[in-house]
Order: sequence, then structure tokens, then C-alpha cells
Amino acid sequence: MTNWIRGTCTANRIDIHYLRTSGDKRPLLALHGLTGSGACWTPLARALQDRYDVFMPDARGHGASSAPPHGYLYRNLADDVIGLIKTLGLVAPVLLGHSMGGMTAAVVAHEMGTAIRGVILADPTFLSAERQREVYESDVAEQHRRLLGRDKDAVLAETKARQPHRSLELLELIIDARQQTDTRAFEVLTPPNPDYRELVKGIAVPSLLVVGTNGVVSVETARELQELNPRLRHWVIANAGHGLPYDQPVEFAAAVGSFLATVDAPTPN
Repeated sequence: MTNWIRGTCTANRIDIHYLRTSGDKRPLLALHGLTGSGACWTPLARALQDRYDVFMPDARGHGASSAPPHGYLYRNLADDVIGLIKTLGLVAPVLLGHSMGGMTAAVVAHEMGTAIRGVILADPTFLSAERQREVYESDVAEQHRRLLGRDKDAVLAETKARQPHRSLELLELIIDARQQTDTRAFEVLTPPNPDYRELVKGIAVPSLLVVGTNGVVSVETARELQELNPRLRHWVIANAGHGLPYDQPVEFAAAVGSFLATVDAPTPN
């Protein structure tokens, strides 16, 4: 990480902070989930940095990016990403998004068409209308408010006890990100979400949907979505839930690497 770059650019009328592996390589833009940050992609970025210039932005209200008083719906998040791509001059990037970042990546991919090279959706927030209401009406935002006032070391100890399989580095990155997340970011949970079936149908580039056997997007739904778009493939990681990039990092990196190899393969004459 010693050669990585931290930067800030102004796009869509806010300041977007990002971490970048750098180098004259093909760009890959990695979008984190709610309460995450760009730095949470560090382990995967290390595995990809020899082949890709990995950009890891903090979404608005997260990390070191701006936290405006309003504007946290998926349309706003997607406009931020599109603005970032244009401001930084990224040519044909691959998009990678987890959870909230996955839905954001789907919106961006649907809008930008072939201006991107491919998209990887890691258990995106493809929720039914009923499930959206349940999440919105739950106490997740209140839980976050209570966490903001707590001591980091105490939170780290509790989290390590619950998730002993995750590395200490990753746990610290996740907790730092949570404690830098503005409560207004939870506005993204406001129903309705974009229609994910219409988004998937409209993606014009090679796509990969990575799901766990116990995640948000079921294996059955992944199969249905693959039937909607011949450019989409799905990859199932066993014994993984919604946090599959964190809980099964080796398997997740293998899925990402396999997809990128196909995207980068020379086109037959």
C-alpha cells in the first residue's frame, strides 16, 4: 500500500475522496456498501494491483467524502460515480460493487452502456418491495447512532469475538469506516429502490453477479437474472452470506479474477 495514492476530486457538486493503487494499468472502480469505505477493499486491491489501477472511492456520507444535508438515494450515488469517472478521465473502467455499491454499480452500468468495460455485482441490494420496507422500518440506523458514541477498542473486541475468521486489519478497516459514516447516509434505505430487473436487462457489457448461499440475492434469483440478460453470468460462493468479500476473500478474489480474465481476453478476429 506504500505506493497507493489518496486523492479528492469534486464531482456532482461534492468532494469525493478515493484511494488508488496507481500505475499505468486498466482502471477498476470498486464501490463499497453502506457504512463501508473505499479502504475496505484493501485486501482485494492488493490482489489486483499488478494488473489494475484500482480506484476505491468513499461514497457521500462515508469516509472522507462530503456529507451533504440530503441526497443519498441511489440516483445521487450513481451520479457521483458517473461524475467521478468523467472528472478523473477513466476510460472504459470495470465497475465492482458490493451491497449498496452493487446496486449503485448496476444503475451506473445501465446508464453508461458501453462506456464501461464490465461490471461485477457482489450480493447487491436487490430486494423485494416488502423486504425494502422491512429494512427501512428496522432499527439499523438507530444501531448505527449508538455505535458512533462507543470506544473503538471495545467495538473491535466485540467484533473480533463475533467474526474471528476475519483478519484484524480488515476488522479495523470496517470499524473505522462505520465510525466515519454519517447517519444521513441511511437515507439510501428509503423505498423504493430502482427496479433491479430492469437494470440488469439494460446492462450492455459483460457482467458477473456473485452471490453467497446465504446472502441477500438468492441462487434462484441469480439464475432468473441470468436468463434476463445473456451478458450476465452468476457465481455462487458456498457458506457465504451478505459479507462475502470479507468472509470468503480467497473465493471472492477467484470469482473476480476469473471474470476479469474473460473481459480482458483478446477479441477473436
